[in-house]
Amino acid sequence: MLGLGVDRLQADINRLLTSLFHQGVLDEQFLQLQQLQDDTSPTFVYDVINIYFDESDKLLRNLRLLLMDREFSDYKKIGLHLNQLVGSSSSIGARRVRNVCVAFRSASELSNRPGCLRGLEVVEHEYHYLKNMMHEIFQLEQQRLLAAGARYPM
Repeated sequence: MLGLGVDRLQADINRLLTSLFHQGVLDEQFLQLQQLQDDTSPTFVYDVINIYFDESDKLLRNLRLLLMDREFSDYKKIGLHLNQLVGSSSSIGARRVRNVCVAFRSASELSNRPGCLRGLEVVEHEYHYLKNMMHEIFQLEQQRLLAAGARYPM
């Protein structure tokens, strides 16, 4: 009976991940990240993704603060923040976040404030969707590991 629960949870995780790949939310870089996880580091993906979320939350907060300043004109600073977000998103396989950041960066290179505000909205939307879905996957993974007798930090 316990094995069936573990199998069902793994199937649910696989379905969610497959959906994220089909939607273009994740790409093959995420698979490479998963391959780095093993029995000696069973929470590797969770740890890396959470570092990404912590750093991305800061970058998004900084971008919002910059754009809310009516006197703001340093679009190069926005570009620097976006370069960081593009790089970290690429490294974990967050394809849609990376792609919308690239479009946002184009608006910043043109010093297009309305385009930047819209770009920030789109990036935040995609980022929060990714974060919510990964949170759901990590909850299922925690349940799977508990059912299998392992411990997963949350």
